[in-house]
Amino acid sequence: MKLFLSTDFEGTSGIVAWEQIIEGNAEYEQGRRLLTNEVNAVITGAMEGGATEFVVNDAHHAMRNLHPQDLAGHATLITGRHKPLYMMEGLDASFDGICFVSYHGSIGAEHTVLSHTYNPGAIWEVRINGEVVGESGINALVAAHYGVPIIFVSGDAVTAQEAQTIAPNAEKVVVKQSIGRFAAAHIHPDVACGLLRAGATHAVRTIQTMHAPRFTLPVALEITFLVADMAEMALWVRGVERVAARTVKVVGENLLDLYRTFVTIVTLTRSLVDAR
Repeated sequence: MKLFLSTDFEGTSGIVAWEQIIEGNAEYEQGRRLLTNEVNAVITGAMEGGATEFVVNDAHHAMRNLHPQDLAGHATLITGRHKPLYMMEGLDASFDGICFVSYHGSIGAEHTVLSHTYNPGAIWEVRINGEVVGESGINALVAAHYGVPIIFVSGDAVTAQEAQTIAPNAEKVVVKQSIGRFAAAHIHPDVACGLLRAGATHAVRTIQTMHAPRFTLPVALEITFLVADMAEMALWVRGVERVAARTVKVVGENLLDLYRTFVTIVTLTRSLVDAR
């Protein structure tokens, strides 16, 4: 059994601040250890459930948070920027299941640590077919395209709730309770890793009950930005239409193309953030 792990950082037990998860800060090395331990707990649990092959896509920030020699299960590691499929780089139809590890809630969600949706300096809100989604919902477009089920999600309670729509049968492990955007009550990391390990084992053993995400076609993807000039820049991408001063929309039936368009828009608008 072959599993794909898309790993973020904000959903790790013990993490509440950008300084813990951005390279170059004094607290980053501790955060990296916490994340690595959680990723390895998921891999180890999945192996106990019967999984045999793992590809890990390090999908946070500069995307070099995990060290290849530290990963369990002889996992293949995809690292570095810029990736055409961003958080889902490496996924194809050969995988049996997807794990979203250390994910977080969407921008604007109430009581969720370090909430954002891809680019906190640009994106105010994202909707798919009218429903507000976070990164798990957006990434589910790629899972649906390849027909691979999302079998495991970890993070805070809001992360688990937001994943319910796209992966109702997935194993969801809550490792902390968010108090606000920069505060949370954390399960001890050792206990959290135990829960992640057990959850991954159960996810693999019950994988036959899960199915790939399903979307009503055509899919309408709406992005609302912080400022209007970001929406203006998004119009440079073919197929993007403006529906409000700060909101653009893309409609399509090819879910992979839709996701690629979203990634292009994110990359473009990031240049405006960096220029400020």
